[in-house]
This record gives sequence, structure tokens and C-alpha cells, in this order.
Amino acid sequence: MLSLMRRGRRAFASTLALSVVALSTAMASPVLAAASKTITAVMHSDLRIIDPIFTTAYITRDHGYMVYDTLIATDSNFKIQPQMADWKISDDKLTYTFTLRDGLKWHDGTPVTAEDCAASLKRWAAVDGMGQQMMQFTASIEATDPKTITLKLKEPYGLVLESIGKPSSRVAFMMPKRLAETPPDKQIPEQIGSGPFKFVQGEFQPGVKAVYVKNTDYVPRKEASSWTAGGKLVKVDRVEWITMPDAQTAVNALQSGDIDFMEVPPWDLLPVLEGNADLKVETLNKFGYQTLGRMNFLYPPFDNPKIRRAALLAMNQKDVLDALVGNPKYYKICGAFFICDTPFATDVGSESLVKGNGMAEAKKALAESGYDGTPVVVMVPGDVVTLKAQPTVAVQLLREAGFKVDAQATDWQTVVSRRASQKPPKEGGWNMFFTNWVSADVSNPIANLSIGGQGKKGWFGWAENAKIEKLKDDFVRAASLDDQKKIAAEIQKEAYDQVIYVPLGQYLAPSAWRKSLTGVLDGPATPLFWNIDKTE
Repeated sequence: MLSLMRRGRRAFASTLALSVVALSTAMASPVLAAASKTITAVMHSDLRIIDPIFTTAYITRDHGYMVYDTLIATDSNFKIQPQMADWKISDDKLTYTFTLRDGLKWHDGTPVTAEDCAASLKRWAAVDGMGQQMMQFTASIEATDPKTITLKLKEPYGLVLESIGKPSSRVAFMMPKRLAETPPDKQIPEQIGSGPFKFVQGEFQPGVKAVYVKNTDYVPRKEASSWTAGGKLVKVDRVEWITMPDAQTAVNALQSGDIDFMEVPPWDLLPVLEGNADLKVETLNKFGYQTLGRMNFLYPPFDNPKIRRAALLAMNQKDVLDALVGNPKYYKICGAFFICDTPFATDVGSESLVKGNGMAEAKKALAESGYDGTPVVVMVPGDVVTLKAQPTVAVQLLREAGFKVDAQATDWQTVVSRRASQKPPKEGGWNMFFTNWVSADVSNPIANLSIGGQGKKGWFGWAENAKIEKLKDDFVRAASLDDQKKIAAEIQKEAYDQVIYVPLGQYLAPSAWRKSLTGVLDGPATPLFWNIDKTE
């Protein structure tokens, strides 16, 4: 009974909070109050960083798809399609010419130009893994007339279109030149895109809500929507992302109709939602996610590969996935860095993770490693359903192996900001964090940003490994799929030997929404809010 009373109070608090938000918005803007169609959504995370090139965080990628557009995009058949531009490839495969379609405008009313897009490609490629690899083969990217972007290669490279048109983090979003010239390690000062929605800066309250309104100047393509390609036809006037860190509160709000969409309900509450005739529960990203742990290579104790190895041996996927998901229907134990059931899947190096039999060896390896008791600072976010179990379990396993662990409770957006810091742990840095990748982002050695060995120029954790970088170059030059498979297996072996990161298995994360919403799209970079209609 006490539990029911608490749930009731939370539901009432949720309803009251949403009512206050709605009322204050209506009072502030009679025009918005009269808007006929507003989608209210609870996303997987609060939104704070709003530069989609600055971070790989998926909530920022999702924001990017609202505000920005791409030159080309990936459809549900894994084919690259025109989006803002069509393209031609020269006979010698050295020149790619992108021609902008007519009528493209930035949200400030100015026309989209090739100079804007060339600058955007350069900013994206400076920090994205596939972009960085592409640039090693690139001689120049420049605007050759107001509507034409010309990319010239030093030698043929077969992943140009797949890189620029990839659907997930980081995405090659286009922005005005003045913004694209911002160094990629600094955030852009304003949100001006050419995408289907406009960001309402004046209503942005980190920790409370983010608001988007229909871009009435946007001219969608004529093709049907398909993943991130095709016509981005906006059928509502306004989309509000409401922050609700407590999942039970969000579930109550969804069932009562106070919100329309919940990106990631808790797995244990899915049967309740599935039993509600007013709701639809569906897995939009049918390729799922890989969850993983990443260590900081710059500072003790994980600058020592023997200590990293001991930490790896202490981990086991089943404990993590049971705590994270619980229902084996929605998870898969998998030691493949490049996703199970794909051409590059292999189990090499993964035995202790998938069998969970490494703890005794972990204790022995740590004792022999020279570990001096340096605390391991682990960031433990408590506000995101898909990110709080992994560090909690890992902390227990590391302590059991003999590590001294400083588990620091925080929220996910603090992790997103803090993991970019290269300061020592005692000065606000960190030793280990946990995150998730959609399968599309880690399905091969070039797409997988966290497999790289570029040191301080690479992904958070800053692993430096010349062997992996050489093998990645071999991979893109390989003459056959069989050769690529062999190279991918070599990369995985090296990644396990040096503990580049710790893959902790795969899972599916269903979404739930009220049946008043129709046209919800699936894909590897969901949710997407174009194509959705709402009936009262």
C-alpha cells in the first residue's frame, strides 16, 4: 500500500509539473497555446550539450537531426541516398562532386551555400573516426561554385559516401560557415541549421525541457521517409522534450496521457505498458546497442596495460546485462567488438567476458601488476535507465578483484562533459566511464570510434596504439571481404590484449508511445520526429 501511495504521489507530481510547464508556455505565447499539434516526449537523457560535432552523445545527435540536415543519408536498405545534394563520381574514382538542391535555407533565412557545406565537412571530419580515416585519403574539400562541393582524393577510397552519409554519431550535419569554422573542441555559439525543425533557444532549460518548432521554410524531398533519408515531412507544430529523471514518473505520465512518447522505458515495466490498450511498445532500433566500459589511458592506474588487463578479467557480461536489462529476450552475451551476427564478428580474446570465469585470474594479475592502490575514479550516472547499471556492477567487480574504487555519483550530462577532460582524476578528470553505441556505430573497424589508437587526438580515454591504426589502414585497402575479416580479427585481438575498451554485450531498448501518434519511424538513429502525426 505504501508503494502504491508513493507511486500515486509521483504521478500527481508529474502531472502537476507538466501542467505548470504547459500553462506557463501558453501564458507566454498565445500563438503557441493555439497550436493544434504538440508532441511531448521523454528522451533517454537530459539535453545540455547542443553542438552535435562537439560530442558523440546520442541525445545531442538526436538534437542534431531536429535542427540540421545532411548532404546524403542512409535508407533502410543500407543504401546512400541524396538528401541536401546529389553527387557524381569521376571515372578514376578520385573526384566526388556534390550539387546542392534548390531552395535550401538556413533558419536565419540566408541561402545554404557550398562554402557552408565544405566548412561543415571539414569540421566534422576533424573529429569523427570515419571522417578522420577519409581525410587521410583526401587532397581537398572546397566549394567550386555556390552550389557545388568538390572532394578530391589522393588515391581511391571506397568509403567516402558511407562516411559522409552515415546515420549515427558523429553525423556530418551541415551548418553555416561562420559556425562550422568554430574549432571542433569548442561549442558553436548558436543553433542555426537547415533542418525540419527550429530550436527555440528562449525556451531551452537544461534539466527541464528543450523545444522545437516546425521549420515552415523547409522543403522536404519527394521520396518517402526511410531511416535518415527521404522526405522529412513535419506533421506537427511543436515538439517538447521534457526531462524526467525518474523512470516510474515518466511511465505514469505516459499512461495518463501527460506525455506522448517515452524513448526508453525500464525493461521491467514493459509488460505493464504492453497491457495498456492506449499505448504501443516497439523496438525502433532493431539492430540494438553495444554497451561498454572505457578506461583513461593518460593516468594511473590504467596507463599500465597489466592493470587494464586485470580490470578486464574482473568483468563479466552476464552480471552487467542481468542488472541492466534482466530479461534475456532483450540482451545478447557477445564478445565481438564489431557486433555479433555480422561479417566481422569473432570471439577471439573474449572468453573471460562471455563465460564470466576471469575473477581468480584478475586477482592474480592485479597482484602481479605493481598496482599501488591508486583509486579508480568511476563516474556513475543515476538518471539514465540504460547507463546506471553498468558502472554499478563494474564497481563491485573491480573491488572484488582488489581495486580501490572511488565511485562518483553524477548525472549523464555531467559524464558527457567531464569525459572530455584530459585533467588528472584529482583535478576533475576520471579513470573509467561506461556508455552505449548503436550497432551501426561499431559494426566495422572504421565506424567504431572507440577502437582507435590515435592518442590525444582520438576518442575519450585517448588510447594510443600504432598497430591498430596500421591495421585500420590495411582494412580500407583490403581487396576482398575475406581479407577484411582477417584484419578485423587481428584488430580485435590487439584490442583485447591492450584493453582498448571492454565490450559488455548487446541489448535491445523498446520505446513506448500513445496510439494517438502515427508514422513513428524505425532505424539505427531513432527516435526521429518527422513523419509523425498526432490525433487528439
